[in-house]
Amino acid sequence: MKEEKELARQRKEESKKEAREEKARLKAEKKERKERERIEREEALRLERALQEPQEEETVDEDLLETEALSAVEEAAAVDSEAERDEFPEIEETGTYESEIAEPYPEKEKELARQRKEESKKEAREEKARLKAEKKERKEREKRDREASPGELEKPEIEGREDLEAGVLLEPGREEADAEEERERWLSRLRNSLSKSRLNFVAPLSKALANRRFDDDFWEEVENILVSADVGMDMTLNLVERTRERMARDKVKDPEALLDLFREELAEAMDMGQSKLRFAEDGTSVMMVVGVNGTGKTTTIAKIGYLLRREEKGVILAAGDTFRAAGIEQLEAWGERVGLHTVKHKQGADAAAVVHDAVESARARGVDVVIADTAGRLHTKANLMEELKKIKRVAERGAEVTETLLVIDATTGQNGLIQAREFKDAVEVTGVILTKLDGTAKGGIVVAIVHELGIPIKFIGVGEGLDDLHPFDPQEFASALFS
Repeated sequence: MKEEKELARQRKEESKKEAREEKARLKAEKKERKERERIEREEALRLERALQEPQEEETVDEDLLETEALSAVEEAAAVDSEAERDEFPEIEETGTYESEIAEPYPEKEKELARQRKEESKKEAREEKARLKAEKKERKEREKRDREASPGELEKPEIEGREDLEAGVLLEPGREEADAEEERERWLSRLRNSLSKSRLNFVAPLSKALANRRFDDDFWEEVENILVSADVGMDMTLNLVERTRERMARDKVKDPEALLDLFREELAEAMDMGQSKLRFAEDGTSVMMVVGVNGTGKTTTIAKIGYLLRREEKGVILAAGDTFRAAGIEQLEAWGERVGLHTVKHKQGADAAAVVHDAVESARARGVDVVIADTAGRLHTKANLMEELKKIKRVAERGAEVTETLLVIDATTGQNGLIQAREFKDAVEVTGVILTKLDGTAKGGIVVAIVHELGIPIKFIGVGEGLDDLHPFDPQEFASALFS
């Protein structure tokens, strides 16, 4: 307990120190910027007088003219600044947010611009290569699906929806058939994506069951298997206890029947009954998407927008990740790809102001949903977590924040559970989106998040394609894992 208190005290001191340093840095940069602007105004005034005044004109007191002009410019700037504070009282300079970045020093402007240009080109090349690989992967997957289900009719994934939006009359039963085919394709992808978790979890479990000796050694081995799959110790003991009780009550002795019991108990443990997205009853809904860098947050936002658009909902994206280089451009490119408008400011702008403008734009256009991107941040940085609260406060001035969705990389295992706990304490996370399930052998993190934190899983991602993000269904997940 003493060590925890000491650690908490140290974190608090570090946060205060970071806040003081950040405030001092911003103050110095602000002073430097004002001095630079003053010099630029003086040069502009001198040049203007040189161009406008005739050579033979009667001489005047240049120092007096310069003083009067500078006073007028400064008075106008003060009026503008006061009006901006009156209009956005919530959006204030605290000096503690990493996203509130002052303009660079004059000697670094050219170098910074060059670096950003190079980074944008690099990301553009990487995006092009990724899209090409994704297209190739999608074609191979469709080919495998056709080979696995011979005789099924091919149907492009979007054309059918476009027929509906265009008002074309479909054949009776066509929509239901298309939905069933799409579901079968998804289940096939899900089974393939969980192959690593299946080898790490279900295969050892089946091997242990094959001995037909359900003694204490057997149950200890089951516990080790569950823990190694990142189910978590608490949930492991709970799951084993419930399975043993049902086994005794139903008098189950067959290994296959016991495996079915495990599947049913696992599905029940993951089911919170809150997997669907929530929307405002009246007006615009705001969905904040948070998480650390590298989890696939930006692409996930585009995929959610794509799914909502297929449900005939109006969607606007808010490029609130103003800190990461090319973060705004990446979200805008994804928005164009799925046909969604993106509200953006320049890099380094206040993220809360971006979300405010997006909400106002959505209200003016009658748009249903604003999906707000936020800067990727470490869950251990208290001042950065505070910025999320600020964004939420500003968004709630004009709309209802119905969801705060945390994107977690499934390959991080128990570290993802720590992230979820920290974000939940800071911004009241309402749902988790688990990405990259196709790249992990520890799919048990799904159970741990639901059980230990009580946060429902809203979506799971199994690839880079637009159709690789799907609403989470506990029964489907358990069936695919044990198949």
